[in-house]
Amino acid sequence: MKIAISGKGGVGKTILAALLSRAFVEAGYSVLAIDADPDANLAATLGFANADRITPISEMSTLIEERTGTRPGQIAPYFKLNPKVDDLPERYCQENNGIKLMVMGRIKRGGTGCYCPENALLQALITHLLLGRDEVVILDMEAGIEHLGRATAKAVDKLIVVVEPSRRSIETGLRINELAKDIGLQNIAVVGNKLRRQSDRKFLTSSLPGFEFLGFIPYDQAMIDADLANLPLLDSSQPITNEVRNIYQALLSTTRQSTK
Repeated sequence: MKIAISGKGGVGKTILAALLSRAFVEAGYSVLAIDADPDANLAATLGFANADRITPISEMSTLIEERTGTRPGQIAPYFKLNPKVDDLPERYCQENNGIKLMVMGRIKRGGTGCYCPENALLQALITHLLLGRDEVVILDMEAGIEHLGRATAKAVDKLIVVVEPSRRSIETGLRINELAKDIGLQNIAVVGNKLRRQSDRKFLTSSLPGFEFLGFIPYDQAMIDADLANLPLLDSSQPITNEVRNIYQALLSTTRQSTK
């Protein structure tokens, strides 16, 4: 199963990615979590030691030059658009509590030197991870789908858009949905997060009619308190953990139905 998670910054994409990763591992799956958000908080959320010292692939200049033939920042008319990447997961994966992790780094956008060797390596690596790996892959993305292309979109079993009860979050979710459909990604679902009351759930479902909702995660101050105290997040809120387990079951159910 290949799962991509997106949404407006701060809506809770990373905690959902982390808890889903743990749910799949506990069920006996081999799991590779990919941090493709420039904020790169997935390692810390998963409890990796020295998470702040993990170098993103996009910042490995020597590796990029070795695989593409061009060093980042250099002006070069040619570089490899399809570099060798199949050995990189084993070389650069970190592992903790049965969960493997790769940190991608930022995709450069137009006007910032793109298309560039960094992007070529990242796109080739994402394609390999989604198309060539026989395991659960969970991709924690920024508020967009820059790491996905038409080829990789076909491999994604579910794009989860995380939304909270706010107009800006809804607008971002609708924009992500439009971008996803532009590249042919149809398996899109929504997870509501930070719900404080029943009216929050009604707001989300009425604002996103026709969308598949996998679940609704409650707001829990215990999660905020654990973050402020620099305590492990994954065990800080039983209500949130329980709901993510329900989302995990919903993912299994919907994916099985779609493959029949």
